[in-house]
Amino acid sequence: MSASPRISAGWRPLFLRHPALRTPRAAFCAGLLLRLVYVTAGHAYRFSAVQDHFKFGYEMARIARSLVEGEGYANPFGGHTGPTAWIAPLYPLLIAVAFKLCGVYSPLSAWTLLAVNSLFSAATAWPIYSIADRCFGSRTARWAAWLWALYPPAMQFAVRWVWETAISTFLFTASVDLALRLRGAGERGEPETGLLSRWLLFGGLWGAIALLNPTLLLFLPFCGVWILAGERNLFRNRAKSAGRAALAALLFFACIAPWTWRNWRRFHAFVPLRSNFGAELYAGNGPGAMGFRFGALIGLPEDDPQHILYAKMGELAYVRSRGRLAEAAIAADPGRFAGLSLKRFYFFWASVPHPQTRAYLADFLRQATYCFASLAGILGAVLALRRRAPGAWLMAAAFALCPLTYYFVTVEARFRNPLEPLMAILAVYLFQSADGMRASRVGR
Repeated sequence: MSASPRISAGWRPLFLRHPALRTPRAAFCAGLLLRLVYVTAGHAYRFSAVQDHFKFGYEMARIARSLVEGEGYANPFGGHTGPTAWIAPLYPLLIAVAFKLCGVYSPLSAWTLLAVNSLFSAATAWPIYSIADRCFGSRTARWAAWLWALYPPAMQFAVRWVWETAISTFLFTASVDLALRLRGAGERGEPETGLLSRWLLFGGLWGAIALLNPTLLLFLPFCGVWILAGERNLFRNRAKSAGRAALAALLFFACIAPWTWRNWRRFHAFVPLRSNFGAELYAGNGPGAMGFRFGALIGLPEDDPQHILYAKMGELAYVRSRGRLAEAAIAADPGRFAGLSLKRFYFFWASVPHPQTRAYLADFLRQATYCFASLAGILGAVLALRRRAPGAWLMAAAFALCPLTYYFVTVEARFRNPLEPLMAILAVYLFQSADGMRASRVGR
């Protein structure tokens, strides 16, 4: 295994020298405490009542309210607009549970949901530690776990947004860790046992990811092939390897099948996970598009023309009509589409603009830290590839594949969050490598 370069004790914070604080559990506990303190003391659970609490969970909370009120999985933009598959179902169901137990749009519901987000966000320190330890060594693992636990930008979508981002990020990072284990990357001794149970866990994890954030599924085929291509004794046990992978695939499809069947019954059409692609494509590439979406996709007041049209046509017909308009706009001016896609590529990695902000210094610092994290993560991935570190190709593939849809459709800052644990690991690896090379030159 490729170990991280040794750094001098002077560079190591005093708290990382204490054995009890050099574990992922310590980073998790500190990260969870910090997030809960922010949510509670900073009153992050107090959402504005403007537009009927829309900023509290946006479309997801609208669906959750519809569930609690007995109208089913419906009404993502308010009013009575009928069944929806605009959003994958897991997180709206979680919000519905909170609404049922703690009250619809109540401060207690908000605190509960942000606390759950904080739990998953802090728990991401565990797979971060495991990935970094396997690929780059224990020193990188400790620093990366603590960086994730304490770095404010890493926690913003957990402590301020009622959305699936923190949970998706945890599950995605855990799936990368599990992929490394299945392939045996970074093993120090005999390969681990229990391959069948790990493959089943892999299928279940990706089933949950699909029902939270389907866009991440672009990474799944490469991940599965990468595991099989490097699995130990593959050629002697091809039948067993293929069988375990097939069982994982069956479990994955079993996870999403009830939702797909529900959509077939409601819409009389094949909607595997989400229905909103055409509308998003038009919003990102139609007349007046700026490369990113700002504000609600469909007007929130029930007398808004788009809201009326959506309710009249029904969700699937509305989305298909917007998709046709998007395709026509792209075909009429492919150069504009290419330009918008390049802008979205830039925004994804360098920072999405805030058009209405007036806090210029704060916005500059936000963009600088966002861009710096991307640059450090990408350079760390390049270095890992050059040094043939375990898992380097897997992490590089995640960077290449996960954002692809966003480049062509729309982009928001939260879309990068599932990649940020890998970016933290690779950034630490990059700077520790630079420090090691500097120390080596001084030693000469």
